[in-house]
Amino acid sequence: EVQLVESGGGLVQAGGSLRLSCAASGFTFDDYAIGWFRQAPGKEREGVSCISSSDGSTYYADSVKGRFTISSDNAKNTVYLKMNSLKPEDTAVYYCAATPSIRTMWRELDYYGMDYWGKGTLVTVSS
Repeated sequence: EVQLVESGGGLVQAGGSLRLSCAASGFTFDDYAIGWFRQAPGKEREGVSCISSSDGSTYYADSVKGRFTISSDNAKNTVYLKMNSLKPEDTAVYYCAATPSIRTMWRELDYYGMDYWGKGTLVTVSS
């Protein structure tokens, strides 16, 4: 059974930092791309960042470039999202998602291209 479990969300002041974790199980981690997506109240889910566990290639949404860093620890089957310089507009539920690296939609941060999803973790940035 595929499982993606997010952790690390919480309440932080604007300008602060958080690190989200996504622990994966039930599939061959090295063959998959893992991504972070977010959904704010009343808004559509959007892609934040993705990483290929096989070659380490990364992709970021323009809104988070230079502030967020995605990384992967293949020994622990875990992907991290370090979020710095947080802004109130970063407030959302953050979801971890996975799809085989051989597919291509994950490079576009397109959530339709993801096959498996976690339940999400809430990030709230206060002004």
